[in-house]
Amino acid sequence: MATLIKNGTLITASDTFQSDILIEGEIIVQIGKDLTHPSADVIDATGKLIMPGGIDPHVHLDLPMFDTVSSDDHYTGHKAAAFGGTTTAMDFVVLEHEGFKYSVDLWMEKAAKAAIDYSFHMNLTQFSDKIAKEIPSLMEMGIQTLKVFTAYNGRLRIDDGSIFKALRIAKENGMLMMAHCENGDVIETLVQQALADGHTDPEWHALTRPSWGAVEATLRMAAMAEQADSPVYIVHMNAGGEVDMLRYARERGVKVMGETCPQYLFFTEDALSREDGSKWICSPPMRTEMDNARLWQGLHDGTLQTIGTDHCPFFFDGTQPIVYEGKEIAIAGKELGKYNFTKIPNGLPGIQDRMPILWTYGVQTGHITPNQFVAYMSTNPAKIFGLYPRKGALVPGADADIVIWDPEKRVKHGIAQSHQRTDYNLYEGWELAGYPEKVFLRGKLIVDGDKWLGKSGDGQFLKRGIGEIL
Repeated sequence: MATLIKNGTLITASDTFQSDILIEGEIIVQIGKDLTHPSADVIDATGKLIMPGGIDPHVHLDLPMFDTVSSDDHYTGHKAAAFGGTTTAMDFVVLEHEGFKYSVDLWMEKAAKAAIDYSFHMNLTQFSDKIAKEIPSLMEMGIQTLKVFTAYNGRLRIDDGSIFKALRIAKENGMLMMAHCENGDVIETLVQQALADGHTDPEWHALTRPSWGAVEATLRMAAMAEQADSPVYIVHMNAGGEVDMLRYARERGVKVMGETCPQYLFFTEDALSREDGSKWICSPPMRTEMDNARLWQGLHDGTLQTIGTDHCPFFFDGTQPIVYEGKEIAIAGKELGKYNFTKIPNGLPGIQDRMPILWTYGVQTGHITPNQFVAYMSTNPAKIFGLYPRKGALVPGADADIVIWDPEKRVKHGIAQSHQRTDYNLYEGWELAGYPEKVFLRGKLIVDGDKWLGKSGDGQFLKRGIGEIL
């Protein structure tokens, strides 16, 4: 089966040019002008943009949290991703006491319903001599990334000495450390004080997680990475000072990379003071307009490397069902913390919104170029996480993960357009200019306008090799 996409404008991380694309089976086999094929299905892409499928390096699907679970699983979240132009998503495995293989096998079972291609990162939330010896086994499973936390004391955090040891093991095995950077000690102190003083409203989630903790922890992680001579990737950078620390470290040759998320570009902590403020509860929290601006500057000048979503949705009101694919469903959500901000599940929907929102409010506003858009959305994560050029590229031999983008399409975005399985959208009513028209996963058309042609099980697990340091 062959497909020939004619007369489109290809946008890559480095170039923009007119070309045709020939797909045979799951692979791009030829790129050039005036291509022909005796039996291919021909798609006329005149006036359309052609990009590699998006890669979201940071999602949390079917994740247990507090007394509930994130509302998107590996089918619904992937379906939503596809409608937004994303064809690969990377989830995080929860490390169980039984070890790495047991934990990965559990996540493989969850992901059997995957609708797009996927890979895993491993949360390193325990550390011992036994775990240290087992870390290299992750590479054999195709997982080249470990995530550590400098917050969530007593739950997810390991001490700095253990982080440093893990960094050295990662260095020896060609692995990459990812880091959630906040100051857990400060947070625990401020939370206890807030509750003792009777402060239980959502805005106290941000007030007890000050941005200086993120700034300090980012520099601390960069310093440990330099001392271990091992790369580190800072996830969900939310504070302008983090970008300053990233730049400071990179200018001195430290192998540190940074990711931000759309919510940190568009919203501030003021959203938490709204009547529906719990919708915006995520960790780390949104900051200020000054932080928004510094993050945009970090994208504009290339200090940052990727834009993930940290997609981890919960219902705003899980007592009321919604209809998803014709069936009613209700999952306990943010109402669990109605009287105590520490019990509000931390996380936001965003896997479908990322590319359309960033195209309109990033590219169209001049914050980033179309080529930077492709780099941040697809090519850079493919390179960093050992998938390039199979993914993130429009070249012969690459998987035919392709988005045909209609730059003229106007959409009033919100819950009505969303396939994320939750009851709200952060971008309700936002006017968008440009939206995916067709989305291919390894040559198969899975989204055609508003039609879903994909299915549970379409996705493949991607075993990753050693990535690049950008």
